Amino acid sequence: MKLAIGNDHVAVDMKNEIMQYLKEKGHEVINVGTDTPDRFNYPVSGYKVAKLVAEGKVDGGVLICGTGVGISLAANKVHGIRACVCSDPYTAKLSKQHNNTNIIAFGARVIGVELAKMIVDEWLNAEFEGGRHSERVAMINEIDATQHLKAAEE
Repeated sequence: MKLAIGNDHVAVDMKNEIMQYLKEKGHEVINVGTDTPDRFNYPVSGYKVAKLVAEGKVDGGVLICGTGVGISLAANKVHGIRACVCSDPYTAKLSKQHNNTNIIAFGARVIGVELAKMIVDEWLNAEFEGGRHSERVAMINEIDATQHLKAAEE
């Protein structure tokens, strides 16, 4: 699988460990984050990863900042992105199974590296279940594409 990874200055060490872990598992990883502890604005990495995912240049993305929140918010502004902050493996798994997330995010100040690896594994190994979840993902896509949700406005 080809993945993009992005981070801010707080998450350099975790990004490097997760990137190495993914490579050891046979994934190709494109690093669009910072590699220094110098102040770095996380929306830049969130946007870059999201664009690669949205354009189909990678199969998915991993984002890491202090909490995972800001960087995922930036990514979710790119059309077609469903990025989710996860601090546990169960949420990561269900985010893919039920919401067909295409980017996972977590916080270097919130979780440790070993838990981050478990989160990434659960997310990568999960598959979108479709079925009743397809209707809900379609609604999310409708909001993304139109800034409206017909079902809510009736």
